[in-house]
Amino acid sequence: MIQKEIKYDLHNTNRSEILKLNVSEYKGMYLIHRALIQQLNNKRQGTANTKTRSDVRGGGKKPWKQKGTGRSRAGSTRSPLWTGGGTIFGPKYKKYNIKINKKEKNLALNNILYNKIKDTILIKEFRHNLNYPSTKLILKEINQLGLNNNTQNKILVIVNKKEKNLYLSTRNLKHIELISVYQLNIFAVLKAHKVIITLSALNYLNKAYND
Repeated sequence: MIQKEIKYDLHNTNRSEILKLNVSEYKGMYLIHRALIQQLNNKRQGTANTKTRSDVRGGGKKPWKQKGTGRSRAGSTRSPLWTGGGTIFGPKYKKYNIKINKKEKNLALNNILYNKIKDTILIKEFRHNLNYPSTKLILKEINQLGLNNNTQNKILVIVNKKEKNLYLSTRNLKHIELISVYQLNIFAVLKAHKVIITLSALNYLNKAYND
């Protein structure tokens, strides 16, 4: 594990900020893949469930006698061969949770942030003077940052706190995802083509990774 520094130039200023990250050069991609699989698996509900013949109601009595009726033998209405009977080999409730160590998860997030250096823009605040929800103003500011508003290019906005007006301004934009730094995760960073991070969020990351 190696500690590396990322130098971010603060947009439209002469200032620059440093983010210190613990990065694994040899197991970086493996850890990112492992953390991604863990996150996607933990999102699975696994609630699909069917009833086997032992779960279906009824069927205690033999439908008809064994011989003499001319019909095939039947022992229970719960048989999978009957309408309303049990299901053979149907899905059952299952947990898909995978465990990953907290240090491994943080290291994977560090690696992906380090790999996204060229696609990350640091700003002081994201529309700090946004007194009312306005999608138009948000799109205008993204244009001013030199980012294309093409809906094919996913943009991740990392803020210290999700303010109501900012959330309402971005929720209808499918190519923009607003996320709090406290909820930052591998999948959100991986699928983003561009990352916008506020100064307060960067300061939190520095404190979190170096305490």
